Amino acid sequence: MLYIKLRRDREVSKLFEYNACMKSKKQIFLCAINNILSGSCNEDCKFCTQSVRYKADIERYTFKSIETIVAEAKQAKELGALGYCLVTAGKGLDDKKTEFVAKAAKRIKAEVEGLNLIACNGTASLDQLRYLKESGVDSYNHNLETSRNYYPEICTSHSWDERYQTCLDAKEAGLTLCTGGIFGMGESQQDRDDLLEAIASLSPESTPLNFYHPNEALPLKANTTTQDEALQIIAKARSLLGNERLLMVAGGRELLFAGSEQKMFEAGANAIVIGNYLTTAGDSPTKDHAMLSTLGYEIASSCGTP
Repeated sequence: MLYIKLRRDREVSKLFEYNACMKSKKQIFLCAINNILSGSCNEDCKFCTQSVRYKADIERYTFKSIETIVAEAKQAKELGALGYCLVTAGKGLDDKKTEFVAKAAKRIKAEVEGLNLIACNGTASLDQLRYLKESGVDSYNHNLETSRNYYPEICTSHSWDERYQTCLDAKEAGLTLCTGGIFGMGESQQDRDDLLEAIASLSPESTPLNFYHPNEALPLKANTTTQDEALQIIAKARSLLGNERLLMVAGGRELLFAGSEQKMFEAGANAIVIGNYLTTAGDSPTKDHAMLSTLGYEIASSCGTP
């Protein structure tokens, strides 16, 4: 066992050496999330407070007004966000959701310049994805969440293969792909490795790494990832994805890296979410701005690769 640990330590050290060049790339990309339809999902994902099955104490509402969504997009842009993600609760797109997201996308594109507009609306058909593309959506976010092998342990109401196929279809539709996962849900090291390799097989333009945020209403009670393990995950993701992709530390950042953000950037992350997440509070954007300034990083001002 000692030999295995030493070997793993050497592998992690090599990953950090591989990512050393990231230190000279001082731009950090900011993304904002807008939960435009909240808390109405019938799926049984054990990590998600938006599932109606677990009765989590969250804000639940139907579609936000288009005016509110556009105003919030303008605010996100003023705060330095280059990515702006429109999220809807539920397994996937239906006709009503598709039309609503398309309408919101058209308005945002007409009124807000310089945003990479991302849709995150669950499983979707190729035709639906093409329609979103035609309506102004630039990217589609659909996370694999965990390994194919472990997925039945966290969700039984739909399959991992559906998620992977939606990612393939997003690329076929001409959308840039954003896909990642959640760590700390009781998965094994092999599951983590398998997830990262599956993500890399899709060659996404951006990858959000989330770290499980416990909620007393959910079946999963604790985050099983340490900060050191999270750093290893970031480093391996960077080595698999290459240096020209966006690698984002998203949900759970404040839990694992508060006061230690420099470590995650040195490990290979070059993007963060600002503001609130879907149903949990994040740090204020001004606090994140101050953190980046203190660490010597600049906020990226264009959507090109760093």
